[in-house]
Amino acid sequence: MPLIDTHCHLDDPAFDGDREEVLARARMASVEALVIPSVTLERIPVALALAERHPGIYVAAGIHPHAASTFSSAALAQLREWARHPRVVAIGEIGLDFYRDLSPREAQREAFRAQLELAGELGLPVIIHQREARDAVMEELERWVASGSGARGILHAFSGDTAMARTAVAWGFVLGIGGPITYPRAEALREAVQAVGASALVLETDAPYLPPQPYRGRRNEPAYLRLIAEALARVLGLSLEHIAEQTSRNAQRIFRFKGFEG
Repeated sequence: MPLIDTHCHLDDPAFDGDREEVLARARMASVEALVIPSVTLERIPVALALAERHPGIYVAAGIHPHAASTFSSAALAQLREWARHPRVVAIGEIGLDFYRDLSPREAQREAFRAQLELAGELGLPVIIHQREARDAVMEELERWVASGSGARGILHAFSGDTAMARTAVAWGFVLGIGGPITYPRAEALREAVQAVGASALVLETDAPYLPPQPYRGRRNEPAYLRLIAEALARVLGLSLEHIAEQTSRNAQRIFRFKGFEG
């Protein structure tokens, strides 16, 4: 019953003390593949080094909206070079964050648009970050979808409503479901998940962030993906085996990596 963690910051310094043990626990929990999304250019080589050493680890290359003020034509050229690495399967984590506003909003939009265009140019999916910027993100994605560039990707840590979920799925995206599906107050998320069904979902931990309910307040890790899969199975009234198979199939459809080989 292999699971795929589509969003795990395994390169984060939070794992520097026990990264190999974290990976061993993930394998014991049937997590046989994971994707490390980038947040800055500087972290991409770190993630790629992990992917080169470990079968089943892949990388998304991108600049997070928090770091959008560092985006430039030179940064885009470097991203294009990294994105051609055989272990890179997506452009991400990209998007808009109007909650923390760590980069000016216009800079965020410019970086987002440029990276969407890069994904289209290279035929890669995108991993989308959105926080307090729903309308702006959907506006940019609608423009990208209309460009005919073969848009596909994941709305990471999905927190929108049912209408947003249905629109994103109609555009060719899937929803990234992580720890929040287990939170008592996440009823709107559970309703959105029920509206689109398992064929439109992928699993993610966002480790070391957003741990599932039993571990809230502690560091998240990919081994906890099974708890998320179990919660999703309960929400949809499906077996754990069905959720594992369907979400893994969805992840492979989006990322187009072949199996879990190194």
